[in-house]
Amino acid sequence: MTKPPRRNEAEYFAHREAELLRQRREATQRAAADAEHRSHHMKCPKCGYDLVTGEWHGVQIDQCTHCHGLWLDAAQAKRILAQPPGTFTGIFGTLLRGVTGAKVDE
Repeated sequence: MTKPPRRNEAEYFAHREAELLRQRREATQRAAADAEHRSHHMKCPKCGYDLVTGEWHGVQIDQCTHCHGLWLDAAQAKRILAQPPGTFTGIFGTLLRGVTGAKVDE
């Protein structure tokens, strides 16, 4: 004949099971978030192909292997605009002002 579980014992196992379920749920959510990040990381926003990183005057720029689009973040754009005035910098500054309306120091 088995004894019925004591209240403290039942509570202990209920809390332990709940904690294990919470940990499994968090691990599953982390794995899903990591998979989502990996599926988009270094992919072209336009066509979805891989991006390769190149360097232009000390600034890392990502380029699509398919459509050859150039992608950079705000810090990289500022570093390009900080370069001595030149053809590319002037064109880039004009484009940036025209597209975003951003104030660009020249």
